[in-house]
Amino acid sequence: MPTRRTLLQTGAATLLAGLGAVVRANTPAADATAPAALGELPGAQRLGASRMRFFGFDIYDAALWVAPGFKASRYAQHALALELTYLRSLSGNAIAERSIQEMRRAADISAAQEQRWLTAMREAFPDVIKGDRITGLHQPGLGARFWFNGQLRGVVADPEFSRLFFGIWLAETTSEPTLRSALLAGAAS
Repeated sequence: MPTRRTLLQTGAATLLAGLGAVVRANTPAADATAPAALGELPGAQRLGASRMRFFGFDIYDAALWVAPGFKASRYAQHALALELTYLRSLSGNAIAERSIQEMRRAADISAAQEQRWLTAMREAFPDVIKGDRITGLHQPGLGARFWFNGQLRGVVADPEFSRLFFGIWLAETTSEPTLRSALLAGAAS
């Protein structure tokens, strides 16, 4: 039987998934401390950051790290790291489910792909509490790698997954254009 905490987390995550979020751009987001994933992204610098808010609730701080030569209009062709520092508790399952929903907005995904990707994200994304960090590394042509609080947690060796996953934040079709603008504020088009 689910605990009250689990029910509340699931309910909050479902509410977040079902409604649009409000983004406060140009907020001091996650500190400028480089995430562990940057060991695989030589010369990377923090490009932009923002805070995701939903009906007055802080959800996470996002920071984008890119290597020299990064072009926003061709984000999927560049290696990059996106770090989310959570400001509240959420279930890893809810994070994975919401990610699939956002990826579906950008492309047709087969049922088999969706199942594989959802399984991989459920393994990579644990339940989070305030202060936890999930960092994703996009590697064009290879896929994505994910760290949880600095420890490698999962690898998805699928370039299409990686393009669509990071597109949640960086594609022109994102559901959060204000967040995208803040993350890409320092980039060349």
